[in-house]
Amino acid sequence: MLSPRKEALLLLEDGSTFFGQGFGAEADVVGEVVFSTGMVGYLESMSDPSYAGQILAFTYPLIGNYGVPPYSHKDVYGLPRFFESDSIKVKGIAVQEACEVPSHWASKRTLAKWMESEGVPGIQGVDTRALVTRLRESGVMMGILVNSAGAKDREGAAELLSKAGSYSSQNLVRGVSVAKPVVHGAAGPRVALLDCGAKYGIVRNLLARGFQVVRLPYDSSYSTVMKSDPVGVVVCNGPGDPVMLTETAKCVGALVDSEVPVLGICLGEQVVGMSQGVETFKLKYGHRGQNKPCVDLTTGRGYVTSQNHGYALSEKSLEGTELRGWFVNADDGTVEGVYHRARPCMAVQFHPEATPGPYDTEFVFDRFADMTRGVGPRGGELRSVKA
Repeated sequence: MLSPRKEALLLLEDGSTFFGQGFGAEADVVGEVVFSTGMVGYLESMSDPSYAGQILAFTYPLIGNYGVPPYSHKDVYGLPRFFESDSIKVKGIAVQEACEVPSHWASKRTLAKWMESEGVPGIQGVDTRALVTRLRESGVMMGILVNSAGAKDREGAAELLSKAGSYSSQNLVRGVSVAKPVVHGAAGPRVALLDCGAKYGIVRNLLARGFQVVRLPYDSSYSTVMKSDPVGVVVCNGPGDPVMLTETAKCVGALVDSEVPVLGICLGEQVVGMSQGVETFKLKYGHRGQNKPCVDLTTGRGYVTSQNHGYALSEKSLEGTELRGWFVNADDGTVEGVYHRARPCMAVQFHPEATPGPYDTEFVFDRFADMTRGVGPRGGELRSVKA
């Protein structure tokens, strides 16, 4: 039996109002409203810690059609096979249609039931084309999703939204990082993962290359990281404004100076950049989806990448630093990868682990693995690599 549909409201801070039907948890949430152009991968996207503090709008018209499997379905590393963390991380979602009769061999419940069990509200029946057009023209902005008895009270929702803090004013990484070290893998050379909100896909890729992974709190000091005796350090993805992570950047700067191999991914690229004196800025509406084109400046080769970020490194501020451009976004020319001129340090803005998305750039992990073994390109040697 299909569930009865109740009224819901999505209100943006510029006054744009979208009425629809609620599903998932009966709750009201405030967050930055963003959109993803991915056609699949709602399980991975909704459980991606990088979406913490955000209300996610899906541009694909039907979401939930293959249902939700259990977290107990593990991969060979003992991690949830279909998820990027152990819970939903988005604050809410907006879709055109939420499927109530999914079909997939692994499905155990509907999207709505999953969201209800974790206290996450959703709104469907929204003209997502109009919503995305508004965000592309005006930029991402704060919004309130009302999936409760207050859905008809637009004025009340507007008052709640006006009292909420901005997305950039919150240290969202603190809420998704581990509180104490967590070890994955029984043996192998150890890689320290500075956990700013790590996706399991990153952990899987490191384990697949024979590493043992120790996830450390995002604000760990240089001395704390070195106590784990790592052969290399990965600075991972995460939510929020990178300027909140000054201590993390300080730690990364010390690691780079001591020539510990470093790989930055997504937010990690911004932290690597900050550690070398590069400035960051907020994109108008960000890059989110699994179809984002990037060009490798060292080879001229193009790649389709998976992305989820709202901030980027300033290309102009690379001048005068030890970092050089590695990748650029083919759509808008923004920085998508950097490498150190002389040290074993590289970083990419996209997600080489994908999940969801294409696996075209998994070679980034291979380059990092080579750096930890002292072979292959390091730093400025990337310029001579023909992948």
